[in-house]
Amino acid sequence: MQVDWVSDGILSHYKTNEFNMGCKCDKPVCNQMLICCAQKLCGTNYPVSIAFIVVNEFCERFSYYGMKAVLTLYFIHYLNWDKDLSTAVYHAFSSLCYFTPLLGALIADSWLGKFKTIIYLSIVYVIGHVVKSVGAIPDVGDSTLHIALSMVGLVLIAFGTGGIKPCVAAFGGDQFDEENTEERTKFFSIFYMSINAGSVLSTIVTPILRGDVKCFGGDCYALAFGVPAALMVIALVVFISGSGLYKKSPPEGNVLVRVCKCIGFAIQNRWRNSKKSPKKSHWLDWAEEKYPKRLIQEIKMVFRVLVLYIPLPMFWALFDQQVQGYIQLISFVFTDTQIVVTIFHLKGHPLRKMAVGMILAAIAFCAATVVEINVIVLHFCLTIFDFCRFINTHTENINITVGTDEFYAAANYGISQNISVPRGEYNGVVCETNSNQYHIDLGLLDFGAFYTVILSKVGLTTIKMEDIQANNIHITWQIPQYVFLTAGEVMFSITGLEFSYSQAPASMKSVLQAGWLMTVAFGNVIVLIVAEGAGMEQWAEFLLFAGLLVAVSIIFSIMAYFYTYVDPDQLDKTFREDTDDEKVKSSDSKKKETVSLTDMPKQTKM
Repeated sequence: MQVDWVSDGILSHYKTNEFNMGCKCDKPVCNQMLICCAQKLCGTNYPVSIAFIVVNEFCERFSYYGMKAVLTLYFIHYLNWDKDLSTAVYHAFSSLCYFTPLLGALIADSWLGKFKTIIYLSIVYVIGHVVKSVGAIPDVGDSTLHIALSMVGLVLIAFGTGGIKPCVAAFGGDQFDEENTEERTKFFSIFYMSINAGSVLSTIVTPILRGDVKCFGGDCYALAFGVPAALMVIALVVFISGSGLYKKSPPEGNVLVRVCKCIGFAIQNRWRNSKKSPKKSHWLDWAEEKYPKRLIQEIKMVFRVLVLYIPLPMFWALFDQQVQGYIQLISFVFTDTQIVVTIFHLKGHPLRKMAVGMILAAIAFCAATVVEINVIVLHFCLTIFDFCRFINTHTENINITVGTDEFYAAANYGISQNISVPRGEYNGVVCETNSNQYHIDLGLLDFGAFYTVILSKVGLTTIKMEDIQANNIHITWQIPQYVFLTAGEVMFSITGLEFSYSQAPASMKSVLQAGWLMTVAFGNVIVLIVAEGAGMEQWAEFLLFAGLLVAVSIIFSIMAYFYTYVDPDQLDKTFREDTDDEKVKSSDSKKKETVSLTDMPKQTKM
């Protein structure tokens, strides 16, 4: 086949990019181009490899959230822990899952690389699930062994899921070429969609498996934990299956040690020489005597982003208080249909979108405050109890016991007193006459209602009438708060993921992703401090968090205004050019030395 139409420029382009595109040098040019085109999805600029990454993330999130959906019930009903201990262990586990990403990022960027880190920590993840599932089998040992296996399994899961969190998102971003920034941005939306899709399905499926399927004479926790374990195995297999298609950036050496030494030397050098030497433009510039400029510039980039992250935990403090299932479902719809792109995504810088996302979350909590106040007003205007009375058409006097309250209705259409009864389901209510005892079902007695119950002559059947309707607030009042919060989350979280990747140097992309995830962990800490320590009414707590988030969003907006966006790829080019210039200068100096030596006259030894 003739390839005369291929110019030298195109040929050189394919040769220089053959590593990035996954092509082999030993094939003809036309075959090379066909193979390179085959690495893209359906004629787009999306690499085929991201399909494996997205499916892997879906299965991993199904595994994680599916296990968490029944974890508190497992503590209370299977391990027989009290509610306080169960809640404390649950939150401790959740926090650990968001502190361990830093460890995974350091392993990936410094030692194993992202690909191997994901595989090895996924194996730890699977082992944790298996241990957790075995601990949920009643026939395996006693309660002490069950607790031990559960705790070991949770620790392994925390290290597994936390360790791969920063690596998977950064690894997905690595698959795109320099010029495909728009496709990379959309990838993070698709990536986030897979997270929410896995979360929604798992929180529906695993509780059904626990409650509807019976094993070992009770609720089947072993199956409820075993299915997420199987999904994690599938996630690992899918990820390994795409191995031949991935771009695998090698680790940069022990990044953390170099960074810490560089920072320490800069501080030490500044302290010693600040009075003697002229001022530097940045305090890290004091490390130039010992460390390369590139490393110093990369540390500056990371520090600038980490400083921006300081206000962000407040957003997660609000977000994590809401019912996650509804938010994930709405968020899945938004990201799947790209409604968020056309309605909520503003034109402009990523930080501007994140600030708007924070404002939307604050509005959501203001809406939640309105709902909470409406509930309180209804309760105060009417009552938090319901009232009940009985009309006795029977020929004998009747004593009725409703909960802890006693009613007396005289025979022949006697009417009992009106007594307030706490809200609840009242089935099997005891009615006693002089000659017999009956049981009746009153069903739900709701807030603020007034009930009249007629006891008929035939046997003892009842006619229940609702004279005053119960207090109620329609569920549609909750729609605005969930829509606003979900819109804020989509704008904030997806944009933050992409921003963390785009502003990180190549050697620290996983580290910066871990820094992003750490904001979630600190958000949970804020919730514990404020919610547990403040002792406020619910509406006041909502309003406090909304006000704090508005204040934080203003601070963040000011910080974002002064932030200068950087291009890590441009940094690579700049330092590559500087290195090439140094090489040219050194070669020219060597040539001059050679010439000067040949031109020197011979000298006689003295």
